[in-house]
Amino acid sequence: MSMTAKEKLEVIVRALDMKRGENIQVLEISDLTILADYFVIVNGTSNTHVKTLADEAEFKLSEKGVEPLRTEGYQSASWIILDYGDIVVHVFMKDARSLYQLENLWADGTAVDITSYLTED
Repeated sequence: MSMTAKEKLEVIVRALDMKRGENIQVLEISDLTILADYFVIVNGTSNTHVKTLADEAEFKLSEKGVEPLRTEGYQSASWIILDYGDIVVHVFMKDARSLYQLENLWADGTAVDITSYLTED
């Protein structure tokens, strides 16, 4: 059975949150582009943490039978992209995230409330 985009988002956000991803944001961009319906943006604290975040999101979706169409950036681990078609996950090092400022580039997108997916600290 295929998962809805919202179900996939929940799995991704929970996985990133569980591994202590920083400043997780979800933007709905379906009205702006055919690239995807949603961008998930998060940053890690080190190259190892960035890889861990990407691995965890990929693993949790894989458990549900969902595989990325493509992945990029594992070599440098400063910006890893997991492309699921309807959802593109961007896992950044903090400085790379500041540099590329996807949130500003896609400022016309709609921020999605993900508080229900996050664990209380």
